[in-house]
Amino acid sequence: MATVSQPPAADAVLEKTAGPLKVPLPAPTPDSRPKERAVLTVEQQQKYDWLLEQAKAWTEIPSTKGKAGPLTDAERFWLTRDCLLRYLRATKWHEKDAERRLLETLTWRREYGVEDLTADHISPENETGKQIAVGYDKEARVCHYLNPGRQNTDPSPRQVQHLVFMVERVIDIMPPGQETLALLINFKQSKSRSNTAPGIGLAREVLHILQHHYPERLGKALIINMPWIVTGFFKLITPFIDPLTREKLKFNEDMATYVPAEQMWSEFSSGKLEFEYDHEVYWPALQKLCGERRAARWERWVAAGQRIGESEDYLAGAVEVGVAGPQVAAPVESAEKAPAAAAEPAPTVADEKAAEVVVEPAQPAVASN
Repeated sequence: MATVSQPPAADAVLEKTAGPLKVPLPAPTPDSRPKERAVLTVEQQQKYDWLLEQAKAWTEIPSTKGKAGPLTDAERFWLTRDCLLRYLRATKWHEKDAERRLLETLTWRREYGVEDLTADHISPENETGKQIAVGYDKEARVCHYLNPGRQNTDPSPRQVQHLVFMVERVIDIMPPGQETLALLINFKQSKSRSNTAPGIGLAREVLHILQHHYPERLGKALIINMPWIVTGFFKLITPFIDPLTREKLKFNEDMATYVPAEQMWSEFSSGKLEFEYDHEVYWPALQKLCGERRAARWERWVAAGQRIGESEDYLAGAVEVGVAGPQVAAPVESAEKAPAAAAEPAPTVADEKAAEVVVEPAQPAVASN
């Protein structure tokens, strides 16, 4: 049993002034803990070992859109032990299917430009706070709120990029021992838009991306205030949703069953967290928090030898030694520059308000396997 530390004090971002919270919460409550991971069977370990050896042998990423080329350090960093296991579970432990899907995702990430999506490009989509990462559920999953009633743009490729960007940021701030997220969707209608459901085409694209390129990432989806038109919409897209994913969808239930009231936004169910979305404060604060977390993991990955198959618990600081055992630390400069999301954002006008954020002591540690 490993003791999982909460994020360091430098990540404990809290707002200095009185009033509603306007920045992400840095850690779950002390009582919120991830479930212990199941120990691999002998057969599962053999399948993982086979897949790991295949991944280590990859030298080129295929592409029909001019993006083919050598495997980069950023891609090696992405290929963690836990990542490989997610694809094995998603393919019911068919190792060759897992290998194929991993390569398909690596190709998609290049062609879609996942690492190239910037906060500045996505910023207009989130000006009204239609997607927010704040708080954690009772299993220490980051709460990713979707607020369709705050829709402020017309359907476009950037709307899909917005979701991909935010899922990546949620992954950045997942606490040690947790690899899934909690999706909380409130279909409360706005005064300006009565139909807040996306089109079928857009929904199918989003479902395809999430199911094929973010497997085993959804822990729970809690959906409330569903009008009849949205209920009909879900009936239409249900055939495209994986059966295991459907089991994770909960409609119009009391979210307090799954999320501590003190970390659940008061706009949702019986939440007691007073949160106010201020784009000029929240947006740079989120990017700063995510960048610091990702940079810290990158440095630990470099120090452990830049290996494919590194443990995400090690990268998150939950354990002190990586999969290969103690290593002589290599200088960070020896590796490629950390992915763009890890870099601290360039100063903007919004930084003046973000400067109101101060550091407070982190919450107590939680235990996990």
